[in-house]
Amino acid sequence: MSHRPRSGLAAVSTALLAMSRHLEVRDVLKTIVVSARELLDAEYAALGVPDDHGGFAQFVVDGVSDEQWKAIGPLPRQHGILAAMLHEEKAERLADVRKDPRFEGWPAAHPEMSDFLGLPVRDGDETIATLFLANKRCPKEEGRCGFTEEDEELLSILAQHAAIALTNARLYERSRELTIAEERSRLAHELHDAVSQKLFSLRLTAQAAAALVDRDPDRAKGELQQVAALAAEAADELRAAVVELRPAALDEDGLVNTLRTHIQVLDRAHSARVTFDTHGIRALPAAQEEALLRVAQEALHNALRHSGGDRVEVTLARRAQGAVLGITDNGTGFEPRAVRRAGRHLGLVSMRDRASGVGGRLRVISAPGQGTTIEMEVPGG
Repeated sequence: MSHRPRSGLAAVSTALLAMSRHLEVRDVLKTIVVSARELLDAEYAALGVPDDHGGFAQFVVDGVSDEQWKAIGPLPRQHGILAAMLHEEKAERLADVRKDPRFEGWPAAHPEMSDFLGLPVRDGDETIATLFLANKRCPKEEGRCGFTEEDEELLSILAQHAAIALTNARLYERSRELTIAEERSRLAHELHDAVSQKLFSLRLTAQAAAALVDRDPDRAKGELQQVAALAAEAADELRAAVVELRPAALDEDGLVNTLRTHIQVLDRAHSARVTFDTHGIRALPAAQEEALLRVAQEALHNALRHSGGDRVEVTLARRAQGAVLGITDNGTGFEPRAVRRAGRHLGLVSMRDRASGVGGRLRVISAPGQGTTIEMEVPGG
């Protein structure tokens, strides 16, 4: 066997292993593109996931800088060579894509491309993505260089496994969404069973007090005392239901994966960009992981609903034997001392209680016009 096939096989193996390490769709798409570009030694690579409206729901590139990508403009439509790969089962290997009759040009900021190799990524009879590369990097003869038949075979192998990886990632995300929905349903039932009867009794007692306040003030006073007692019981039961409810995903996937999935859902659901960065984290005691998750959820809710910012950054890093969580937005900010004095919303009291309850601490860093950072640090177990 020649040196080149062995090198190609090793490269394919490395690429397949890289794809198998990820379960989130976004990570899988990026890994496919990077692996394809490295595998075939191309200058540019891209992968597009089509939508049902003549465009692409997702379009991932490698070899193009962020600045250049922004300058290129909106995502491409399904036309020209891209449309051909979506609607045909065969690969497209061209010496110069610009000379193909289907070529329809590209934006001014788009990099120049010549030799081209693309093919559909298929799951059974369905084309779930298109994968293509351009500008093969190799010793040129008389100014020409292009993709080979062997390149096409390697990319075909990669595309088959990419289809499996992408399908598995989609199934994983759907299962996570179902888990979230089931968790919400279970929480609703628990809250209903624990609190609804108390609230019903409280309402009836309050109505009785209102009816008695004029003709029998003493009895009305007694009913109002009962209202206060019922309200206190309802609050206690509600608190117990929430505190004792540990997310199922936290037990199954751990803090990092649970938090990452939650952030990805928020990133899709809101116009603000929500990112997550983590390093060095190891497993923590269950109570600490739950406290970190709950504080992250509360802080993210505040940032997305109230800050007015367009970017939220979440970090989770190891610190000594414990961990530190940070949620930073670029919103309007506020004066923390004024919020505390006024006893206003934002859940700061509950977040501080959660932090102190596991031996940690919570810091709130904010100022009007300068965004907000919520930082929670917990010790190790």
